[in-house]
Amino acid sequence: MSGPLSDRWTALQAALPATAQLLAVSKGHPAAVIRELAGSGQRAFGESRLQEALPKQEQLADLALQWHFIGRLQSNKVRSVVRAFPVIHSVDSLPLAQRVSRIAGEEEQWPEVLLQVKLRPDANKGGFLRDELLSAWTELAALPSMTVIGLMTMAPMGCDADDRRALFQECRELADQLELRECSMGMSGDWQDAAAAGSTWLRLGSVLFGPRPSAPPQAG
Repeated sequence: MSGPLSDRWTALQAALPATAQLLAVSKGHPAAVIRELAGSGQRAFGESRLQEALPKQEQLADLALQWHFIGRLQSNKVRSVVRAFPVIHSVDSLPLAQRVSRIAGEEEQWPEVLLQVKLRPDANKGGFLRDELLSAWTELAALPSMTVIGLMTMAPMGCDADDRRALFQECRELADQLELRECSMGMSGDWQDAAAAGSTWLRLGSVLFGPRPSAPPQAG
């Protein structure tokens, strides 16, 4: 297939290092657009709102897609997320990980989990601090009915380029220390820095899809 979306996807795929995969952040975009992108070969899609994601999953059930949950995971939504998403990027505390493990066992699911880490002060985001993660690691790694496959992080708003690159490198080094392959880091505005630091999942939305239909056009 060809068209602007396909062209952007092809260009991004060509620019990615072999170690990184593109996670198409499809929140805010209809099922028809996801289907169009799947026609180019994209299989991994990221959603952050259950009420939006579930109808799209039903409409696209004929496609072999891999759904990743990338939004903040509320404890009262764990059961629904575990049922619908085989990969969860946003487990940000030991109690939440324990809840995911317990509910996954009850639901006879086995999600792959990335632990959200907070490597810089950020009042707007949750996540394990580095020392917290290391202290809890033995318990986290032993939780049944889920597999911890990596770490996820985001740079704080206003983080300068040098500190952002350092943050991504620290996340990669922490994952390596824990012998975790996956690092979910890098979005539309900073994915090149994240890829250079060793990200394996780049969460790309606007750079791939363009502005969400509900959002007003933005300059630049």
